[in-house]
Amino acid sequence: MAGGLLGDEDQPLSEMNVVPLVDVILVLLVMFIIAAPIFAQALNVDLPRAEASPGVEPQVAHLVLYADGKLMLEERAVHRDALPGLLSERLREEPQLVVRLGADASVPYQSVAELVSVLQTSGVRRIAFATRSP
Repeated sequence: MAGGLLGDEDQPLSEMNVVPLVDVILVLLVMFIIAAPIFAQALNVDLPRAEASPGVEPQVAHLVLYADGKLMLEERAVHRDALPGLLSERLREEPQLVVRLGADASVPYQSVAELVSVLQTSGVRRIAFATRSP
């Protein structure tokens, strides 16, 4: 108990007074909260410099598969059997050719997978799937 209530004034207190400790911790916490954003903005990093040639935009061939099975390559109707030859010819002209494949939402997955297989066997290594955001 606090000094002198029991009549024994010479006995030391047996409990630790934590109020000053809590006060110090709270002051440190407030100082840290105020200083943290300042330190975060003050970090300067000397990044290395590198020389690079400007990126060249790749050629993109647009291939669309319609619900009725019709294929359009660059706005021209193409038969599925003629597609590998046309793509191989385009790949000889432009080795970094990207084929942007768009398919109607009602086209079965199997048809799209078969078309991707045709693209891969004709040498196309870069395929982009055309999508629409919901």
